[in-house]
Amino acid sequence: MPNQAEILKFKRGETIIHEGEQSGCAYILESGMAEVCKSLPNGDQQFVGTLVQNDIFGELGLIDGLPRSATVKATDSCKIRKLLSQETFGSVVRNNPQALMPILKVLVNRLRHTLRLLDKLEKKQLTSKTVPAGSL
Repeated sequence: MPNQAEILKFKRGETIIHEGEQSGCAYILESGMAEVCKSLPNGDQQFVGTLVQNDIFGELGLIDGLPRSATVKATDSCKIRKLLSQETFGSVVRNNPQALMPILKVLVNRLRHTLRLLDKLEKKQLTSKTVPAGSL
């Protein structure tokens, strides 16, 4: 991984990455907080989570090359460090794959969180489909 990574600063309310834009790199939040939101089909924004110091984000595009999957906005002043570009990621994969463990752990944690959310939604749907006893 590069020694002299680029540092970027964002003010409260500024968008750090936009859902749908091309992915070029992953970042680490050095200071501040940011929120992650996902666009819904009706145009509304769904809050997904909060990023805090040392959280990695923007990593999905490094792996699949697809556009950003969510929008990240600064909820207060943020300093972020460009962690990996796609070129650097490819080099690390080939030459030092064990260095990818922090990113893999982030991905696994987010997948587990998503599965828990899906489980809650499924349980909620099942309980809302029950027929009240008086209606039979």
